[in-house]
Amino acid sequence: MDALDMSEAIRNGKVDRVELIKESYQKIDQLNGKLNAVIKRRDERALEEAQNFVDRGQPFAGVPLLLKGLGQSLAGEPDTNGSRLLKDNYAQKTDNFVKCLKEAGFIVIGQTNVPEFGFKNITDPVLYGAAHNPWNLQYSPGGSSGGSASAVAAGIVPIAAGNDGGGSIRIPASFSGLIGLKPTRGRVPVGPASWRGWQGAAINFALTKSIRDTAALLDALQIVQPAAPFQTPLIKPGFLVKAEQPFKQKLRVAYSIESPVGSEVSNDAKTAVLEAVDFLNSQGIQTEEIKNPLNGSELMRSYYIVNSGETASMFEKIEQQINRRVTAADMELTTWVIYQAGLLLSAKDYSKTLSLWDEASAIMDHLYENYDVYLTPTTAYTAPKINEELITPASIEKMQHVTELGRTERLNLIAEFFERSLKLTPFTQQANMTGQPAISLPTFVSKNGLPLGIQFIGRKGDESTLLRIGQLFEEENTFKMLH
Repeated sequence: MDALDMSEAIRNGKVDRVELIKESYQKIDQLNGKLNAVIKRRDERALEEAQNFVDRGQPFAGVPLLLKGLGQSLAGEPDTNGSRLLKDNYAQKTDNFVKCLKEAGFIVIGQTNVPEFGFKNITDPVLYGAAHNPWNLQYSPGGSSGGSASAVAAGIVPIAAGNDGGGSIRIPASFSGLIGLKPTRGRVPVGPASWRGWQGAAINFALTKSIRDTAALLDALQIVQPAAPFQTPLIKPGFLVKAEQPFKQKLRVAYSIESPVGSEVSNDAKTAVLEAVDFLNSQGIQTEEIKNPLNGSELMRSYYIVNSGETASMFEKIEQQINRRVTAADMELTTWVIYQAGLLLSAKDYSKTLSLWDEASAIMDHLYENYDVYLTPTTAYTAPKINEELITPASIEKMQHVTELGRTERLNLIAEFFERSLKLTPFTQQANMTGQPAISLPTFVSKNGLPLGIQFIGRKGDESTLLRIGQLFEEENTFKMLH
């Protein structure tokens, strides 16, 4: 059953709401020792909420859900962000995103594993240890929503919450054979603690197994918040209705199989896109190969500037909370280097970066005057092994002496130590910087037995077309999921 099936079965008396929660916990008992996907349970509270649940017609009435252990606060529950420094931190308030999930009828049963502060495209925090991919336990489920992806792929829950600041929903969706949507900037609830989320790059949503769950969840979450810095108009009659409607016009799909940063792309990733192109053509949809109109390398450097600046700001707040300065011993080495780079940035650096993002957004919007969607691989390769060396020993040596470096050298060092990681996943970050919606669909499995997703990127505000395309692939049974 997908989540909507579960809700209907509960409502019709075919499934007991409390037993459904217990079943998810039984799956955690059976599977989590191998997966390390779930880092916190709330058995007593979740079962109590299920017992006392009031059905008011919510779309996901009584469905079990896991929150991501990063940037999704539920009052009274751990709020660690995968960090040893915050291992004893608990949320004082429930944020607006989680409130809306609960209002949609979900019962939160726990939290999922994340890399420290979500900086990686794999999930291996020192605090909790590595999460594992249900397709093959020797491989990563991706990151930073890796624990959520692992839990959904394994069938522990039908939906798990995630967030996406550079591909953190779509990358694990690709690596774990799931649907991963990053909505348009401003589409879903934010606040009250963090309104901008990496200057609008980071968006909360979820990993799912069906397009209709994805659409219904977006219907439940879409909102116009007057206090929020980014606004997106509501879509009516809703995404679930639109996903099932035929296309109003002949669709035009642009596609590219070249990395936006000039790195190598695997034959698997190219094949996944070209097979999708053949399928679209067979459906009467026009496709055309194009060159990415953006300067990918320049944008990635700007992305690291925002990461660094936001990290420096975050640690200033943490220092005020803990009443002391943070040190390298408080965090993982990657976090320390990003933080140190942020300390030397200027207001000019930040202003130029945000202007560049606006320019990139305008360039991409111009693309949609000729095309309806833009297709790429989601990731350039299938998932890496758990212990794959993604940072070279030479880079680690430099990182350990980051405080001896100047501003430009520190930024260059970030690009250097992320080089291998970025080679795996160069396609997702641009939609975060431009604010566009993007979805990863699970249409391909490599000869090594691991999935790899394809990514459709839409015009701002047009998740409907992405969902309708997803529905088309799903209807024709092209999805490759773990069963």
